[in-house]
Amino acid sequence: MELLNLFVAASMPVLKVLLLTALGSFLALDTIDLLGEDARNSMNRIVFYVFSPALIGGNLANTITYESMIKLWFMPVNILFAFIVGSGLGWMVNLLTKPPPHLRGLVIGCCAAGNLGNILIIIIPAVCKESGTPFGAADVCSTYAMAYASLSMAIGAIYLWVYAYNVVRISVEASLKQVGKNGSSVGNSSIASSMTEPIGFSEPLLSQVDAVTIEHNTEALPLARFEKKNQLSLTDKIKHYMLEISQTLNLKKLFAPSTNAAIVGFVVGVVPWLRKLMIGDTAPLRVIEDSTILLGEGAIPALSLIIGANLLRGLRATGTQKSMVFGIVVARYIALPLAGIGIVKGLMRLNLVKADPLYEFVLLIQYAVPPAMNMGTITQMFGSGETECSVIMLWTYSLASISLTLWCTFFLCALTGTFKIKWRFLSC
Repeated sequence: MELLNLFVAASMPVLKVLLLTALGSFLALDTIDLLGEDARNSMNRIVFYVFSPALIGGNLANTITYESMIKLWFMPVNILFAFIVGSGLGWMVNLLTKPPPHLRGLVIGCCAAGNLGNILIIIIPAVCKESGTPFGAADVCSTYAMAYASLSMAIGAIYLWVYAYNVVRISVEASLKQVGKNGSSVGNSSIASSMTEPIGFSEPLLSQVDAVTIEHNTEALPLARFEKKNQLSLTDKIKHYMLEISQTLNLKKLFAPSTNAAIVGFVVGVVPWLRKLMIGDTAPLRVIEDSTILLGEGAIPALSLIIGANLLRGLRATGTQKSMVFGIVVARYIALPLAGIGIVKGLMRLNLVKADPLYEFVLLIQYAVPPAMNMGTITQMFGSGETECSVIMLWTYSLASISLTLWCTFFLCALTGTFKIKWRFLSC
């Protein structure tokens, strides 16, 4: 295939995303106000709780089998590699640009956590529909592409809330604690202390009257508190540790509706009798599958409109450090994709990953996507870095139209053999 045809095939899906996001930004303007803050929040909840879970669960159940799971073993590892390399690049951006302490976790999170769900769900099936791609029949390609993108979205969500959420939390808490120690802000110090206390332990254990009574009777009850502590049963200790772990990892966000839908989709797809019951033209309960897929089709246009509406906020923000934004753009759109090419191609050369053009394309593009939109949700949860995150998202998603087109073209050229890439470090 000629290079021009590959460029057109790669650019069309990106242009579709760009048009939908532009429409979302237009609808969010104050003069139009069809996607104002209240409408965005309501629509976002519908996508979060209904559309995305239906899209992920339906496509995974339809395409995932025990045999395909063996083939897809490397995808979670590949996403983990992307997070590790992105974290290293984020650390370098912090070292070179020296952002404020409370933004360092945001920088690392934006470099590590990519948009592994929404963008892939929109772009990869659209690439399958373009003529001349090396992915075979368009309908078969679209089905497997949606399954790959759904699995990527589920795994990315787990990594995001386990890692990126806690990186931002640690950064914000450390910054607020430092402010409290310096005595420059009593309010910030109180916020820091409230954020670090576990839920349920913010109230004093003793009232002032009880404290005075015990203080005057220290000889009568010298070790009462310590003896009570030692009497805790093993079950109570396990419950206490599990409570601390759940508060630290934010398990409620970790097991989001999309993640739960992915688990259900895996179970239905892998368990033979469930698959025969629900999947296929002759399945007795095929109406459940058809209804789920029909509901999930609303996720792609809704996600695109929400992304465009959220980007409008970055246009109104000022005062963000330009070098920090530039560093994130270089890390995500130049350094990380190059590292991804080395990782994926190297492992394929060692025969650790099965050769499949579509699967390889998905693995490569996971390194070239813009930062995860949920980074904005995380900053809103902690009330720190919201404006800076909006600016970062504005510039990274604006430049994604160029970056994704170029990288998709490059990946397609490599997959179709338009030009050969020689890896001298693996030829020995």
